[in-house]
Amino acid sequence: MNRLMWYGYGSRFAYEYKSSVTIGSWPLIHVCGGLDPATLQPRVAMGVVAIGDIAVGVRATGGFSCGLIPLGGASLGLLLAVGGAALGAGVSVGGVAAGSIAIGGVAIGILQAIGGAAFGPGGH
Repeated sequence: MNRLMWYGYGSRFAYEYKSSVTIGSWPLIHVCGGLDPATLQPRVAMGVVAIGDIAVGVRATGGFSCGLIPLGGASLGLLLAVGGAALGAGVSVGGVAAGSIAIGGVAIGILQAIGGAAFGPGGH
């Protein structure tokens, strides 16, 4: 599937694009959103670069994103998590951030915390 497909459902469109290039079983790029018209479940973008309402990948961007370097409204990451709410094992940056190093309005850090309300060593 190397083309963008649009499905009309309700007041919102569902869309999907998968690159034909894969690394292992994951496509290099996967972009999708909306509901799957067959199952009426939210679509999940899973790829090396994943972009969608729900995204899982090495570099994930979406409303909820999970991966090595995620960016989204709610982010769960290993190296760097950036989002409104960011939780990560490494550096977390967001309105509410928790991780080894946390930077945000509310920051909860294990090694370092920087923010308006910072909790942890070096809380500034």
